[in-house]
Amino acid sequence: MATGTKSPPGKVNMSSSSSSLSFLSSQLFSVVGNCSVVVKTLCGAVCVGYLLSFSSTVAGVLTIVPGNLLPPNFWVWTLATHGPIETHWWMAMVDVLVLLLYGKLVEPLWGAQQMVVFYAVVNLCVAALTTVTYLFLYLLVGNTDLLFNTHINGLAGYLAGFSVAVKQTMPDHIIINSSFGKLRNRHIPLLMVAIAFLVRVVGVVDPPFPIMFTWGFVVSWVYLRFYQKHSNGTKGDAADTFAFPSFFPKALQPFIAIFGNSFFSVLVTLRLCRKTQRKFEANSPPVIVVNLPGTEAHDAERRRQLALKALNDRLTKTVSPAWPSMDDDTKLLPDTSSTQTVESTVTDKAIVDDLEKQMYKPTEGHLSEGTNRPLPSDS
Repeated sequence: MATGTKSPPGKVNMSSSSSSLSFLSSQLFSVVGNCSVVVKTLCGAVCVGYLLSFSSTVAGVLTIVPGNLLPPNFWVWTLATHGPIETHWWMAMVDVLVLLLYGKLVEPLWGAQQMVVFYAVVNLCVAALTTVTYLFLYLLVGNTDLLFNTHINGLAGYLAGFSVAVKQTMPDHIIINSSFGKLRNRHIPLLMVAIAFLVRVVGVVDPPFPIMFTWGFVVSWVYLRFYQKHSNGTKGDAADTFAFPSFFPKALQPFIAIFGNSFFSVLVTLRLCRKTQRKFEANSPPVIVVNLPGTEAHDAERRRQLALKALNDRLTKTVSPAWPSMDDDTKLLPDTSSTQTVESTVTDKAIVDDLEKQMYKPTEGHLSEGTNRPLPSDS
């Protein structure tokens, strides 16, 4: 009696893992293929930057060293080249994943040009502010390693900017719904800042990472709140759901509002931003139109995109009725629902006609022969 041969367990595990890897790679290539040229270029730059990081000489020239960026060296080109350089493969994978999410969630609402501007503004400002932070730390402790043995590189600030941008576009979207509570997009930025410091304590990332991430959170909010240009000519986003205290728990929001208002006053004093202008237009006495900059067309477009996305998700969940099999011996009976509906409608119409005839039919004793008494009207 012949018996089937069984494959070794190791061979089965290897075949299943290879099939899963091939599936993931095919899905990744399909996602990359559907992205724009901007996203593909940034992903390619990150991959090339990771390969260049194996050369310490090249990495030292392309990354930011605070002592070399400051006078008298002025290695200003490192402000543009430090972003794609990653020294850890897991950070390169995170950068590519977040860039793909940028292309999927943010770029359709902003456009490729605004996405490139946001990339340039966040990375340049984060690099400059992180350098100033290390200079301040050097003045406190006097350790020269903070200036000449520190390399500032990677897209940590841009990663923080993604969490802020998603919070702006979809603040109430639920990510996790558990018995402990709901995790929404508005909770992500502050949570990611805490995780950035935690992974630094564990030793997964380099020392500049949490500083860059924190500055990326602040810079991206300031840019999106006050400076981002929209197609209708307005700047920023003055919505209450995007105010700086809205990133924090409700118990802390009153105290954060004091700090936010003070910071806003400093920006106004330095003429880095303008006060929120409110225009009241009364075309007629009972009608007053209030126009707030940053809350007009782009908010409507954002809500329209969210509504379309929800509608598409709901439509994809609908299950179409299964067609009967051709091998089934049962006879297909015609659908008589429409015929029954027509018959019932005709029957109801006949009953109504009979009632109308009875209402207008003259009774004996009330109309004499030869009289032309008018019939009662419909009113």
